[in-house]
Amino acid sequence: MCRSIKTLRPPALPEEATEDEIRAAALQYVRKVSGFRAPAAHNREVFDRAVDAIAEATAELLEGLEVRGAGAARKAG
Repeated sequence: MCRSIKTLRPPALPEEATEDEIRAAALQYVRKVSGFRAPAAHNREVFDRAVDAIAEATAELLEGLEVRGAGAARKAG
């Protein structure tokens, strides 16, 4: 997997991941899977749609995760 994609959930991050962090991870994933750092003009639309879909799925995943002990750590902080 792409090593530049970082963990976006607590306790790896002190706060919730931002929209920019989620989108950057999605972009890195699409770049890795497609093999293109930047797509050609004829592939731009599908590339961008993939980034959007992955960012949305990532945000949904992060919202739905229940990390044991994270709630207690947040309350203490």
